[in-house]
Amino acid sequence: QVQLVESGGGLVQAGGSLTLSCAASGRTFASYSMGWFRQAPGKEREPVASISWIGGTTYSADSMKGRFTISRSTDKNTLYLQMKNLKVEDTAVYYCAARRGADTTAARRWDYWGQGTQVTVSS
Repeated sequence: QVQLVESGGGLVQAGGSLTLSCAASGRTFASYSMGWFRQAPGKEREPVASISWIGGTTYSADSMKGRFTISRSTDKNTLYLQMKNLKVEDTAVYYCAARRGADTTAARRWDYWGQGTQVTVSS
């Protein structure tokens, strides 16, 4: 079992920055792929970025590349998402997820989820 707790969300103006954290506990963190998803009101949950258990990173949309950076600290059992130059359309609840094996953009294939943290970007 893996427990995930996100933090770092909040209200920020467009063009600003935030760093989200996801603290993992339970089983060996290093053997899990980790990812960030987001869900805006009235929309489906969408992938943001993921990092595989061997360290490779994937960004799910061109609009996020160069603005979002995913990283993990196995020492601290923590996943991060650095977000800069935030846009109003980045407003959503951001979720951390974990799964054994390779990362994937399919939300249904992730085994564990955090409770989410709200990110609101104002114009």
